[in-house]
Amino acid sequence: MNRFLKIFLLGVSVVILIFGCAKQEEQTVKQQPANQKRLPIIDMHMHAKKIWLTPDGKPLPRPSYPEGYVHEPSAATSDEAILQLTLAEMDKYNIVKGFLSDPLGDVYRWVAAAPNRFIPSPKLDGTPGSPTIEFLRSEYLAGRIKAIGEIDSQDEGISPDDPRLDPYFTLAEELDIPVLIHTLGLGAWSPTFRSSLGRPLLLEKVLVKHPKLRLWVENAGYPFLDEIIALMYMYPQVYADLSTITWIIPYEAFHDYFRGLIKANLGKRLMFGSDQMVWPETIGMAIEAIESVDFLTEEQKRDIFYNNAVRFLRLKENNK
Repeated sequence: MNRFLKIFLLGVSVVILIFGCAKQEEQTVKQQPANQKRLPIIDMHMHAKKIWLTPDGKPLPRPSYPEGYVHEPSAATSDEAILQLTLAEMDKYNIVKGFLSDPLGDVYRWVAAAPNRFIPSPKLDGTPGSPTIEFLRSEYLAGRIKAIGEIDSQDEGISPDDPRLDPYFTLAEELDIPVLIHTLGLGAWSPTFRSSLGRPLLLEKVLVKHPKLRLWVENAGYPFLDEIIALMYMYPQVYADLSTITWIIPYEAFHDYFRGLIKANLGKRLMFGSDQMVWPETIGMAIEAIESVDFLTEEQKRDIFYNNAVRFLRLKENNK
C-alpha cells in the first residue's frame, strides 16, 4: 500500500475514534440526569380511595374532559394495590410528603401502612354535623389529623360560602389548620354537582369573615382564571394546587391556563398536586405535565414542586 495512503487512512481512523469517543461522552452526560435522584416533591392533593368498579365489576377507566375521552383503567385492581402502586410512584418521583384526604378510616389505614409519608386529613362533603366539630378538634389535638379537607361540598350542590361550612372554617382559623377546598368548574358526574358553585370568588365572604384562614384551592379554580387571579391578588393567604387539570383536560388547555397564572406572577403560591384517586399512574402524569412546559424556570419548578408547600404548611426543611 502506498505510504501516503497509509498515512491518510491512519488519520481518518484517528478522527473516527475521537468522534466516537466524543459522542459516547455526550450520551453519558445526557444520561446522567436520569440516573440522579430526583429533588424532593410534596404532593398537596392525594386520596386514600377504595377501588372504583364499573357496573360489570371491572376497574373504572380513567376519564377526561371533554366527555367521551376515556382511557385505560389503572394497573391497580384492588384497594391494597392502589396503596402499593401509589407508594411505588412516590418512591419513583421522590415524593417525600403527600397530603391525604378521604374518610378517616381509609386515611388512617394508609398512614399506618406508610408512617411519615402522608399529611392526614378528613374529606368533608358539607353534610351538617358529619364529622362533628368536637370530633375534628379532638383528632387534631391528638395529632392524628393535620388539616381539613378536601371540602367537597360542591359535589353536593353546596356553595363554599354556605353557612353549613362555616363551623369548619371557624375551627380551622382557630387552630391554624390549613384547608383544601374543591372550587372549580369540573367535578364528578353527579346529579347534585353544579359548575357555577366552583367560581373562586364565592370564597370571598369566607375570607372576609376568616382573615387568618390558610386556604388552598383545588386545580387553581379551573377554568375561572380571572376569578382566581382576583382572589389571590386580594387575599395573600390563598394558595392553589395544580392537580387534576394536569391530566384530565387536554395538555394545551392546561398549558394555557397555567401560563395565565404564571403571567399573573402567582408562581410563588402555586403548589403541585396529583389528585391521585384510584389511578396511581396519574402521579407521574401530573409531574411530567408540569416538567414539560417551556415557560417555567428551574426555580419556578422547584417552588411549585416543593418550596411553596414547605412555606404554606410551615414545614421545616429537615422534615424532608
